[in-house]
Amino acid sequence: MAQPSPTETSSADCCAPSETPLDDDQAAVLARVFKALGDPTRVKLFSLIADSPSGEMCVCDLTAPVKLSQPTVSHHMKILVDAGLVTREQRGRWAYYAATPGALLTAVGHLAIP
Repeated sequence: MAQPSPTETSSADCCAPSETPLDDDQAAVLARVFKALGDPTRVKLFSLIADSPSGEMCVCDLTAPVKLSQPTVSHHMKILVDAGLVTREQRGRWAYYAATPGALLTAVGHLAIP
């Protein structure tokens, strides 16, 4: 009997489910992360915070680099906080943001091809 060529697969091979598929809740969390990073301004804000020497930045220092008002930056930051990519700490009248350790790597890791 002839062996299948390397490019041929049996229906069992192509239809087998992944060993660890994402459930609906996991998929929703990941979608929120990637949706948050679907906006160039939020990617830039996340990058600024992640690259800051202190590991955190005040919202007052985030407005000039993105050329947006403080309320608009705060709106973008809320989306990043809700996605779990950054944390927020209120100090007096200013909010300080820090990148959540490993959050981005964890999200990407769920979709990495082995």
